[in-house]
Amino acid sequence: MIELVLTPAGANRVRFALSPLEETMGAVQTILGVRGHPTHLAWVAKAAVSIRELPVGELLAVLGARRYLTDFLSPPPSGPRTTARAQLAEVRRTPPAQVATELAMVDADLSGLPADPAAARDLLADQMELVWTELVEPNWPRLKRLLTADIDYRSRRLAEGGIELVLSDLHPGLRLAGDVVLVETKTRVRTELDERGLLLLPGLFAWPRLGVIMVPPWQPAVLYPARGVGELWAGAPVPTETLAAVVGRTKAALLTALDEPADTSALAIRLGLSAGTVSEHLTALRDARLLSSSRHGRAVRYRRTELGDDLLRS
Repeated sequence: MIELVLTPAGANRVRFALSPLEETMGAVQTILGVRGHPTHLAWVAKAAVSIRELPVGELLAVLGARRYLTDFLSPPPSGPRTTARAQLAEVRRTPPAQVATELAMVDADLSGLPADPAAARDLLADQMELVWTELVEPNWPRLKRLLTADIDYRSRRLAEGGIELVLSDLHPGLRLAGDVVLVETKTRVRTELDERGLLLLPGLFAWPRLGVIMVPPWQPAVLYPARGVGELWAGAPVPTETLAAVVGRTKAALLTALDEPADTSALAIRLGLSAGTVSEHLTALRDARLLSSSRHGRAVRYRRTELGDDLLRS
């Protein structure tokens, strides 16, 4: 059992973030069969062919491990807008001593890696970048849409009921007992969270596992399976003919798609439409009070109103 103690300083810093490189690591592990959700099968069939053509054998050896994968290859992100480029730059700045420590913990044959930790780090960083660029980045808008939706949902629960409500449905292997976050695992570790608090990272390739980052000096973090993984490779939502007849097919598709708040870009990707077309229809639906909107940073997210829900159910 891993015990993460919520100290007074740490309890006030429970937050969410997205990790492009964590998704990259998860994608590779899914291809290797270490992880796997049935919804990924069609993607894996194509990706497995592609990855065999890439010079990433050393990375596959590291990510084929069953217990520990290294944390430096996916440094905990600073927030929801962290980019793969920023994470890769941090990977390449990892001190060689840290690289050596973490590689020594990997339960896999790493004899193919350079003996020099700095050279091994740079090689693995280059291979991570290649896998990200070739296999994950083309699908990142689709992945990011669902990861952001998960964070929106969890953030609302955090506001409604605090960390106890957030953790209540995060994963069956994780729970809150008093001021301690308990993670079911064969590893036995107890650590007190400092002023950096706890970072919660949703992952679409994480299923069905929980992952815990707690090797110093990294920010303590928990990787958990995101909601909605079954929708990841699904096509555009199909509205009912009745609804389409009332508001038009595009507006009906938008209403159907907005089970979770989303912005114009995410909806355009999911429906295969231009952002301009989606924006025009969203504005019309909002003016009709079927949708509401709110600003989150630079993005405006839309969600159905009660009137919109009633129309969808009718």
